[in-house]
Amino acid sequence: MSTVTNFATLAEIAQDFRKDLTGNNRREKDLILFFAHNGTGKTRLSMEFKQAGKAFDADGNVTSRDTLYFNAFTEDLFSWNNDLENDTNRTLKLNADSAFFNGLRELELDVKIESFLTNYVDLKFDIDYDTSTVTFSRSILVDGNEQTVENIKISRGEETLFIWCFFLAICQLAIDKDPAYSWVKYIYIDDPISSLDENNAIAVACDLCNLLTTDGNEIKTVISTHHSLFFNVLYNEFGRKVKNKRYFLHNKGANGYALQDTNDTPFFHHIAILSELKKVAESNKIYTYHFNSLRSILEKTATFFGYDRIDDCIGSLRQEDEVLFERALQLFSHGKYSIFDPVEMGDDNKDLFKRILEGFLTKYSFRFPEIFNEEIQVTE
Repeated sequence: MSTVTNFATLAEIAQDFRKDLTGNNRREKDLILFFAHNGTGKTRLSMEFKQAGKAFDADGNVTSRDTLYFNAFTEDLFSWNNDLENDTNRTLKLNADSAFFNGLRELELDVKIESFLTNYVDLKFDIDYDTSTVTFSRSILVDGNEQTVENIKISRGEETLFIWCFFLAICQLAIDKDPAYSWVKYIYIDDPISSLDENNAIAVACDLCNLLTTDGNEIKTVISTHHSLFFNVLYNEFGRKVKNKRYFLHNKGANGYALQDTNDTPFFHHIAILSELKKVAESNKIYTYHFNSLRSILEKTATFFGYDRIDDCIGSLRQEDEVLFERALQLFSHGKYSIFDPVEMGDDNKDLFKRILEGFLTKYSFRFPEIFNEEIQVTE
């Protein structure tokens, strides 16, 4: 049975994660994996976890730390110089002022990075340690002959993979107990797969699992993501290989946060959306963008069952409702309605929205997680 725990702040959740990983009055775990939608606070939580592992002297200077982390701030340490003047010498710049790159020259990361990067893309790179820059090249066939194109600007997805492989290479050093990273007790990874297609998201998940389950690895890990496929692949890959906890993090606005133990049931994104739409219908605060969310769910369901029409996903839809439904789809899907400037539906359209949602929920018996119920069970 899953449990749900309420927290007032993200700092409290960070401390609770540390209790999971150290076995403080509970079974000790090696890994925490949790799912949360964008905007829930995943990146801020990673920073709270990192901050909780720092020690300071009387002057406020950091004297020790215990967490190696990957999040949006890590990606910001890499930026492009596109050589706008000559458009020929494009380089990826490393922020040499960051401690993330300490000892870069001595560590000779090139070989380790390349061993990971070749799993995903066909790219060559060269790190200039004097200028803290990276140049990329790619081999292409011209008239049957292989040629190398130097100083190329790589795609956003390739850039994400390079930065990710850079981080994996450092993780490898920490797991191998390299003296430069002997301080690492925890690895915290927040959403590493932005800009990646599904194939690479799966590949990254499998490679990450292989690395973290290396024999002798003593470092504890936290992984967060908003990507349901990535979450489910990690969920299945780690399985029983390591002692782990799986959560869903929910932002409850002014009421803080709720952390649900997922037990043996992987979380699915569409369940959360449906639950939100159900609550929206009950509150009668229905906006135009909610109709697009409902349509998205219907389209995915129709695809899953092989239906030609999304109407087939709805039970008890009357003929007159079908006409209204088609009209609403055209109106709300092609109108200039922004989620950032919501427009509330008229009463007639609200009724139609409710009938469609009710017909869908009646036809398919979804089980909504306890976290979406009005009454949350407080365990601590």
